Amino acid sequence: MRDVPYSREISSVRGAHVRLEHAMLISDSMSTLWLIYGALSLVVLLAGYLGLAFLPRLPRLVLTWAVAGVMWMPSMFELPLIEEGQVYSGQAPAIMVAAVAFMDGNNGVLVPAATRVIVGAAIGALFGLALWWSGRRRRLRKAEAAAAARDQDAEAHGTSREEGRERQEPVLG
Repeated sequence: MRDVPYSREISSVRGAHVRLEHAMLISDSMSTLWLIYGALSLVVLLAGYLGLAFLPRLPRLVLTWAVAGVMWMPSMFELPLIEEGQVYSGQAPAIMVAAVAFMDGNNGVLVPAATRVIVGAAIGALFGLALWWSGRRRRLRKAEAAAAARDQDAEAHGTSREEGRERQEPVLG
């Protein structure tokens, strides 16, 4: 029988062998698994960002990107296999590695994974702060350009900004 993951042979009543193959989306592809994790984490981050709409922009960006740093910081792990002396090594999000190590009481794995979680949160928060700072500077430049355009428009019409026009009340109907 061909070596296919999740396949097996079943004997029927008449003695004929039928091979069943189960097609799995992820199968043995770690890159597909990470791609799915990334897409789902983007959905979670977008929902979190929109859920924090009641906060001003600075804390909203810093919190959202801190969570992104926690979710996207990778960490190495090792799991013992059933066979004696063999281990499986791989990468997973540091928060998951830290959570499993905490539940197992394995401080040797918990400390480096928790450190990576903290570093990821700090990097994410700094990135959120940088996004806020660049957006703030852009808004200030736009406000200054709009004020300069209003001043030029007022000078062209012969009025200054302080004089302004009389207030006009809205008219209904």
